[in-house]
Amino acid sequence: MREINASIPFDKALWRQDILASEAHVAMLAAQGIVSQEDANAIANGLARIATEYETQGVPEDWDLEDIHMTTESRLSELIGPVAGRLHTARSRNDQVATDFRLWVRSAIDQMDEGLADLQRALVARAEEHASAIMPGFTHLQTAQPVTLGHHLMAYYEMFARDRSRLEDARARLNECPLGSAALAGTGFAIDRDRTAQALDFTRPCANSLDAVSDRDFALDYLHAASLAAIHLSRLAEELILWASQPYGFVRMPDALSTGSSIMPQKKNPDAAELVRGHAGRVIGCATALMITMKGLPLAYSKDMQDDKPPVFEAAGLMELSVAAMTGMIAEATFHTDRLREAAELGYATATDLADWLVREADIPFREAHHITGAVVKLAEERGASLDALPLADLQDIDARIDERVFAALSVDASVAARASYGGTAPEQVRIQIGRAKRALATRE
Repeated sequence: MREINASIPFDKALWRQDILASEAHVAMLAAQGIVSQEDANAIANGLARIATEYETQGVPEDWDLEDIHMTTESRLSELIGPVAGRLHTARSRNDQVATDFRLWVRSAIDQMDEGLADLQRALVARAEEHASAIMPGFTHLQTAQPVTLGHHLMAYYEMFARDRSRLEDARARLNECPLGSAALAGTGFAIDRDRTAQALDFTRPCANSLDAVSDRDFALDYLHAASLAAIHLSRLAEELILWASQPYGFVRMPDALSTGSSIMPQKKNPDAAELVRGHAGRVIGCATALMITMKGLPLAYSKDMQDDKPPVFEAAGLMELSVAAMTGMIAEATFHTDRLREAAELGYATATDLADWLVREADIPFREAHHITGAVVKLAEERGASLDALPLADLQDIDARIDERVFAALSVDASVAARASYGGTAPEQVRIQIGRAKRALATRE
């Protein structure tokens, strides 16, 4: 029972939040006249000394004390004697841990948001550098239409912007204070919950004491947001892994975030990207684990909820590593723009431009234009030539309505430049979106 019941090996990570919440609680007790100012001062001084000890020496793990709350209270008793027992007036470990955990998750949200902002800045910087660099755009991993590398990188900026929006929403919902809810029913002491909420920078106290001690939605919100961010990181990592392979040759990964082979000296493996991709599965697993833990619990607190912290701590650690590694990869990668352009010119990526030209200039219905374009692509394949290398006479043999103006639409440069609709891949549009992104990032700094 001692071994299964103890949570100090992992919940010691909450020591800063536990000290902070205890300081706010005892200050409120003194302000309300529930404990004397003299006792409150002794408790506050003892808590400050314990914080220094934890910071310099670490948190001791005595499994008989079970958790960080009892560990701190026991040490406080050693330092100031029986008056330490007054600290737990009008609170329970139930509202104590709920408050500590919210404070920790709030900090983790802020840390992830800051990391994602740094990653966005790296993406914007590289997108601006390569706003006009042409590369193949893919669907089904088949060459589809030419795009710019800047446009491609800015797609991930948008994904991480949504991730930051989810974190912002999660933080707003989280920011209610459980302290003062006691075990489950509130307390008979004349406490001031608004005071403790304000002291801990919460927006307001939780409105229902039962919900306050049994809610872990805030942890699940964090894990859901982390899971989606991890998926986006994994997608970007997968592209970098593909692009770094010899058949693609689109990018050279930074040496500091790559490894060699134990037997093949020519190898440069994108291990950091592969680990980011792998970590996504673990983060999603953490979210699943906590959802399954919570799904069958009646109100209010159950000991199962002790298992809420390990998956959140694990996910936070994985996300910190993954975001930092991806930021480094994006900032330091070398993009081979000549190879990207060469690949864009293969695979008849401007076929859609030919169909669009037939619709726009020859007034041909799109379905008919699609059929004509298919015949042109088939001819180009037979000749082993690009679309813009086919003679005009051969194009007119397929459809007489094609004239020499078509060649202005068949190059990859013309194709990219034509996609100037809002949010399109044209360099002018990419730069507009980069400007918008820079303003957004500056606003949230």
